[in-house]
Amino acid sequence: MASGRVMLDVQGLLLTPMEREMISHPEAGGLILFSRNYECKAQLRDLIADIREQNSDILLAVDHEGGRVQRFRNEFVRIPPMKSLARLWGSDPDQAEALSEDIGWLMAAELVALDIDISFAPVLDINWSRSEIIGDRAFGQVTDQIIALASRFMQGMHAAGMAATGKHFPGHGWVTADSHLDIPCDERTFEALCAADIKPFKALIEGGLEAIMPAHIIYQQVNAQTAGFCDFWLRDVLRKQLGFAGVIFSDDLSMAGASAVGGFVERTQAALRAGCDMALVCNHPEGAMQVLSYLETVPVAQTVSIQNMKHKNIPANDARFERVTESIKCLEA
Repeated sequence: MASGRVMLDVQGLLLTPMEREMISHPEAGGLILFSRNYECKAQLRDLIADIREQNSDILLAVDHEGGRVQRFRNEFVRIPPMKSLARLWGSDPDQAEALSEDIGWLMAAELVALDIDISFAPVLDINWSRSEIIGDRAFGQVTDQIIALASRFMQGMHAAGMAATGKHFPGHGWVTADSHLDIPCDERTFEALCAADIKPFKALIEGGLEAIMPAHIIYQQVNAQTAGFCDFWLRDVLRKQLGFAGVIFSDDLSMAGASAVGGFVERTQAALRAGCDMALVCNHPEGAMQVLSYLETVPVAQTVSIQNMKHKNIPANDARFERVTESIKCLEA
């Protein structure tokens, strides 16, 4: 059940000949879209059709959580940051949970309608009021609240035909450094992480979470490697202790948080060796080509099927779409 082990990206609104060649490579298992790839829905449909023509099995992904992290905006409903649901939960938990499920459904339904398989969501990090990169992307500061809201968000995604990806394991909310720009270190003990940050991941795994993305963070009292390159975190804790049987995506290997292990080939080696099923190599075409060439010589030892992440074609409910859109307007008022 193996598939390509690399998730690539493309640079613009149309594919170049080189990008078509890369997408058709046997090790190209996924492609992540960014804001630079989007002008309008009609253009995106054409781009996706071209991508599918080069590789019909490729997994199409996007970061479309809401708030600051929503790649497509024009012609899409503006999804509020998850912090707005956390605020509502403080006064009306039932309404907040129901709306979280509705927003998860709407987010996924808009993407599935365009033949996009997954959005890398939900964020399961705790907002410890320390990390600007997480901040209002989190469902709150209390684990029970995060679990309640994120679980319902995931249920909404499932209802729209989309698998969910929890991030950033085992928790990104404590560190102040941005792993896009630095190599953050979390000084807390394993026991402290288990008592708080890991709880949402455990709960959603038990609830049917299909995929997880680890953090480019070193938990220095636990291990000297970043979590995404560490078999203790991925194989011992995530697979064995938490019983996770789904897909593990690396975070983007072009981020500074991944730089400690070397170049793109070395980063990919480290991620796959630690237990990632698919490595994201974004924003660096030369690095992606190096990785594809390298993997041609490396036997596949993959046991988790990426194809389980493909979206299901569930027709959107227009009445629900209108109701949720109005609810979002009221939430933001």
